[in-house]
Amino acid sequence: MQMTFRWYGEGNDSITPAHIKQIPGVSGLVWALHDKMPGEVWEIEEIAKVQKQLEPYGFHMDVVESVNVHDDIKIGLPTRDQYIENYKQTIRNLSKFGVKVICYNFMPIFDWTRSDLFHPVGDGSTALFYEKNMIQTDYNAMAKYILDFTEKYNMTFPGWEPERMSKLDELFKAYADVDHEKLWANLKYFLEAIMPTCRECDIKMAIHMDDPPWDIFGLPRLLINEANIDRFLKMVDDEYNCLTLCSGSLGADPENDVAAIIRKHCDRIAFAHIRNVKHFENGDFSEASHRDCDGDTGILEIMRAYHDCGFKGYIRPDHGRHLWGEGPGTCRPGYGLYDRALGIMYMLGCWDMLERLSNHEPSESA
Repeated sequence: MQMTFRWYGEGNDSITPAHIKQIPGVSGLVWALHDKMPGEVWEIEEIAKVQKQLEPYGFHMDVVESVNVHDDIKIGLPTRDQYIENYKQTIRNLSKFGVKVICYNFMPIFDWTRSDLFHPVGDGSTALFYEKNMIQTDYNAMAKYILDFTEKYNMTFPGWEPERMSKLDELFKAYADVDHEKLWANLKYFLEAIMPTCRECDIKMAIHMDDPPWDIFGLPRLLINEANIDRFLKMVDDEYNCLTLCSGSLGADPENDVAAIIRKHCDRIAFAHIRNVKHFENGDFSEASHRDCDGDTGILEIMRAYHDCGFKGYIRPDHGRHLWGEGPGTCRPGYGLYDRALGIMYMLGCWDMLERLSNHEPSESA
């Protein structure tokens, strides 16, 4: 596996490449152009600027997260073809800088959803929290909570662009006729259109799991369980049509056996997110440290599955807690420095032990 760390860029992240360089085992930064709107072409000059920022630290920029997909593509409007052409040009431009994987999602309107960005965990730290009863019908209230936070602390959240969120009612009307089957069809149309460009540029498209893995506010979600992942991979059966297998997104549903899904589809996982989730009986869940026993996701079995499959793709610690003074205004929700660094050391410790055990040869006397 190749360990990476998500970085939101200069002026958009309190964590610097110099900080990340001190975490053992990290070889690349997962990056994006966070000021770009969905549908815009990522220009060569803009990409080169990020490359220049990373070069002094020796990090590769193989993985982009995310090149967001325009709503017209997801809805299936006639204008989607122009946005698909823009996406193809972005793929070509990224290939000039050695990019190998594009993480993206196909979730309608909202990329991810939480009810509390800094929820007390009980040990003095805080974490992202999902209160099921709060995320039912009032999408404007949830959006206001998120957008008020981004405005107050001058942050951008992928998938929560203020320009889009200011037109929420219009977006919901536009998606009114998009049910699960239509969304599947629109996803297939998009992928079939870009696969030739992906092969030409040797870039894998790695779709992120839907977060949370169930419908919200009447909007359909697709990448939610093993059966739907099976359908997705068969729908466009191409080695460049891959997964960003997020253990936390799938793990939010306790019925999902994440390790089993990894073993089944390891050859189609281009990018792995490792996140731990703790469930509550009422359907709420909190994100937790990466230590296996602190959540219900099965981090040890997940790491064992990747190791047993000989996973050579990219991996990163996903959302962590906020520790040691991190909080609103000092770090991005879910993306503090310390707990993700601890998560990396936990994952590498698991991996190193699995390597040692797999290479162990019993003595003759044993």
